[in-house]
Amino acid sequence: MIQKRKNPTPPKPPANKRRRRKPGGRKNYQHNKPAEQTKPAGPTKPAVPQIPTFPGAPKLKIMVMGGLEEVGRNMTVLEYEDDIIIIDMGLQFPEENMPGIDYIIPDITSLIPKSKNIRGVIITHGHYDHIGAISHLCPKLGNPPIYTAPLTAELVKRRHEEYKIAPLNIHKINPDTEKLQLGKFNVEFFRVTHSIPDSFGVVANTPVGSVVHTGDFKIDFNPVNDKPIDLTRIAQIGARGVLALLSDSTDAPHSGYQLSETEITGDLEKIFLQSEGRIIVGTFASMINRMQQLIELAEKYDRKVLVEGRSMNTNLEIAQNLGIIKTKKGTIIEEKEFKRLPDNKLMVMGTGAQGEENAVLMRIANADHKFLKIKEGDSVVFSSSVIPGNERTIQSLKDTIYRGGGKVFHYQNMDIHAGGHAKAEDLRLIIKLLNPKYFVPIEGNHFMLRIHGEIAEHLGMPKENIFIASNGQIMEFMKGKNQNETSGRLTTEKVPTEYVMVDGLGVGDVSSIVLRDRRMMADDGMFVVIVTVKRKTGELVGSPDIISRGFVHMKESKQLINDSRDLVRKTVGKAKNKNFDPMFLKNKLRDHVGELLWKKTKRRPMVLPVVIEV
Repeated sequence: MIQKRKNPTPPKPPANKRRRRKPGGRKNYQHNKPAEQTKPAGPTKPAVPQIPTFPGAPKLKIMVMGGLEEVGRNMTVLEYEDDIIIIDMGLQFPEENMPGIDYIIPDITSLIPKSKNIRGVIITHGHYDHIGAISHLCPKLGNPPIYTAPLTAELVKRRHEEYKIAPLNIHKINPDTEKLQLGKFNVEFFRVTHSIPDSFGVVANTPVGSVVHTGDFKIDFNPVNDKPIDLTRIAQIGARGVLALLSDSTDAPHSGYQLSETEITGDLEKIFLQSEGRIIVGTFASMINRMQQLIELAEKYDRKVLVEGRSMNTNLEIAQNLGIIKTKKGTIIEEKEFKRLPDNKLMVMGTGAQGEENAVLMRIANADHKFLKIKEGDSVVFSSSVIPGNERTIQSLKDTIYRGGGKVFHYQNMDIHAGGHAKAEDLRLIIKLLNPKYFVPIEGNHFMLRIHGEIAEHLGMPKENIFIASNGQIMEFMKGKNQNETSGRLTTEKVPTEYVMVDGLGVGDVSSIVLRDRRMMADDGMFVVIVTVKRKTGELVGSPDIISRGFVHMKESKQLINDSRDLVRKTVGKAKNKNFDPMFLKNKLRDHVGELLWKKTKRRPMVLPVVIEV
């Protein structure tokens, strides 16, 4: 807590409670030691900031609505008095225990009542984990202005067209030169490199101090078809003073420096040199720079390029229209020309390096593509790292490719993929250049945030100034009586950040209860009991019907089915009376049949009783 004091200098503790530093460097304070056993190692330091504030001091609040407990769903809210700005609105892809879910978006329950205060939405780059929720959330927030770079703007527009709703209020900006005044937020930008062009970081200058949000970034001094990260500008921002740094943590667990896109060109080129058949490349549709690399290599080695997959073709078209991807005339071909050219003159570029079920690479490997399938001599390139959880699917895909006669190249046997996120040494450099007073790791699972926080601590940042927050946890910053000093704290207050799941056209209508039912059906199947009874008395009419799906095969489990029918008859017989209650009967059928099935099989299928009254 921030305490109000007349003197900004904290008083020294009594002699018998002074703190001393343990040998070894880190600050492990010992309390309540007798005076003769303690020896102060230097000036004492309070555990939390004790800068006094004046009554009613305005607070800058920061709430990260997604991206502090997962990779994805990135969205950060800055609020000062009656002004709000939002940085990114992304989606999160479903986890393994979310059957049927398309993706997850941030919870904006706390923002809807304040929607009139939103001065702008800033989008740092065009990946789905930063733009994927825009079409769902912006209409509910009064369609606030969106500020982003040209490529990102076009990607957002094209995705929004699929929803067939009112257009978004998008403003294209030049992050190298433009500044925005959004209420009391004076916003400027700095260029970063990532695996997609037009990526930038955000500086929100507020009455309390400057907040820097890096977006996704890596340090690449020699990127492909993009401007390098502007470290000079970043150093200038740091020299002015930074209150809080919110920094990308996705690759914090990995030591060293991230590879440059240019460094992988040599290994990609080796594949072109040694391949006598077709080259089939699977990558992300959003990796615009990788697409340019591959096209340039195809042109150098006299190969024509077939681009497969709707998202890949869409992004290629957008990038070509903006002059980001440049191709020679005749390099990109269609199916008809592809079929008449020899294999050593062809390259296929499509999605599916993560083993996605309906992606191009999976359909080619399984011979489900309309005219492509793996054959002897094909070189198949997985030009992306494995997303955790996809390992088994990708291994199975590789097996299928090898069975078809192809050869697989992937990042584990060649440097053919450079990640888009800064590793530990790059993160260390950014912290040093910006030198923030407070540090907030973002964009990663909790362990990634912890490791990133340790990097900052090893650089000398006080541990109490490193905020490892949870989704929705409110951080507060404010001025002290001395206007040159500020204080900050990670509060225990939280705004709602529940999973809002998108399933087809449904948004938020799939709850944890529905997911539990889906998982139960996936684990043990479903057992449906259908009985027809007289409305007034509940007397059974005819024989009970039973349907089993995913539990047992009915023809092979005749005894179990017969036992279940007998039990249903007994249960209905006991429930019939003058005051017949169909809901009471349903509950009894569910309990009794479920108990029987567990006793006979040690499995618990979902029992669905259906009572038809006649």
